[in-house]
Amino acid sequence: MEPRIVVLASGSGTLLQALLDSPIGGGIVAVGSDRSDAPALGRALRAGLAAFEVDPGGFATRGDWDTAFFEAVQACRPDWVVSAGFMRILDPVFVSAFPGRIINTHPALLPSFPGGHGVRDALRHGVKVTGCTVHVVDEGVDTGTILAQRAVPVLPGDTEASLHERIKVVERELLVETLTQLIGATS
Repeated sequence: MEPRIVVLASGSGTLLQALLDSPIGGGIVAVGSDRSDAPALGRALRAGLAAFEVDPGGFATRGDWDTAFFEAVQACRPDWVVSAGFMRILDPVFVSAFPGRIINTHPALLPSFPGGHGVRDALRHGVKVTGCTVHVVDEGVDTGTILAQRAVPVLPGDTEASLHERIKVVERELLVETLTQLIGATS
């Protein structure tokens, strides 16, 4: 039986699309977002998947949103949760419910440049090589076990946008390869 995967995305969904087009795409059962205008939700619907959005603006506290989002994901009965461009930190209750089964991508070579601005921070630091990381989500910010990394050179004249676009291409490939190996090894 194919593992059930829920993908979380806040943006365009190019990581989601890479997964949909891969051998594990058939295991994706739902896509969740924190933004109703996330193009990733449209990609999910066009692929015939369940899509849901839990808007943080509709809750009195962050804790209330955390609970509602967790319940929405849990209702999909996932074996794996993939954070693919999801720009919110998952709370400890969520993380502990799926120990070692929440996977995230990050546009830097962790542990360097964690957080929401990895590409910008790498450029500001003046590195000559950056890249992307696929890691297990834990209760920290980009501190979980590193599963795979791939380097991307910083080219003369790179801007945050140009470098990030090159990283995204590698990030999509690395996420698909890593999840295919990881999920294939556990199913």
